[in-house]
Amino acid sequence: MTAWIDGRAATREDAVAAAASLLAGARSPVFAGLCAEAASVQAAFDLARTIGASLDPAAGSALYADLGALASGGAMTTTPAEARGRADVVLALGAAPWASDILTELATDGPVRGRASGRPRAVLALGGPGAGSVQHVAYPAGEAGLAAAIGLLRGLVAGRVAGPHPLADLATRLRDALYGVILYDPAETGALGAEMLNGLVKDLNETTRCFALPLGDLHQGRAVAQIAAWSTGQGPRVGFGRGTPEHDPWRFDAGRQAAAGEADAALWLAALPTPLPAWTRTVPTVALLGAPKGDEAQVVIGVGVPGEAFGAALWHPRRAAIAWHAVDGPQPVPGPAAAILADLQARLSSPAEKPSPAKNPTTNPERSASC
Repeated sequence: MTAWIDGRAATREDAVAAAASLLAGARSPVFAGLCAEAASVQAAFDLARTIGASLDPAAGSALYADLGALASGGAMTTTPAEARGRADVVLALGAAPWASDILTELATDGPVRGRASGRPRAVLALGGPGAGSVQHVAYPAGEAGLAAAIGLLRGLVAGRVAGPHPLADLATRLRDALYGVILYDPAETGALGAEMLNGLVKDLNETTRCFALPLGDLHQGRAVAQIAAWSTGQGPRVGFGRGTPEHDPWRFDAGRQAAAGEADAALWLAALPTPLPAWTRTVPTVALLGAPKGDEAQVVIGVGVPGEAFGAALWHPRRAAIAWHAVDGPQPVPGPAAAILADLQARLSSPAEKPSPAKNPTTNPERSASC
């Protein structure tokens, strides 16, 4: 069984009809999660445009730690392939890089291209636990935390902080590198840490070459950011309540909307494993899940897992790009979420299902800008 209504097994047709009815009656719906292949995420943006919903990916907080710093001052980044080919110094910030395959791969060999070709690759760690299998030099972040340590390191590199300091040796190593790479997780560094990191990279590029390499998240956040850009020209937290896409990271934070009582219906898209937030228990929700149990939301519809049940375009961490993930032959499982979203699109675009402006203030031009 792959569909449920109020925890009871239902046909997929009945579940889609119930989902359409729930969304059609909403005054301020929100689409969240967005952890799926590119086609399904694109279909979610199209449906949100049709009914005046807002969108917020599960990776929103981590994404905006990076996007905020990018918008305020720009960034100089590289890819995993370039890091493997050129970096003679790799700095891992915090704990997250030590759980990634990228750092392990970087530690196994040295650069083979560019000025650093043939040199040994040094792995450095700031504020992380390290790993016994990876030879590295570790530096403590201190009691002030990782973001403050990055800011202090920036001051040491630029010569704004003088005198002996535990991080002075790390600053020297970065300045002496021919091609440095700083590996980090925006969710761990936070917005302030990401801003300090980008400034550090810019300062280093005054005299050498250095680039930031953000880790991809588990929830397709980097793919969602690109789909949002080509769909709306803006970041992923957008709302279509007034007919055109409006970008506002605070207004369209799904958790904030639910806590404030602004969202009265939700669609949670998680074809790939993504924990449901607690607010889906209080906001009437349609959940499209790759591994459903049936009691996760008011309406639950099982969908195929992209890259396993069918070939799909997904974020590829090693390529740092959206890439095709093929499968061998068709699988006897539910189809992609994009098919369910297309069905909802057709139903909610019809006069019988589409909410009127009087019933749905999110399409009313006089709606308050704070809604």
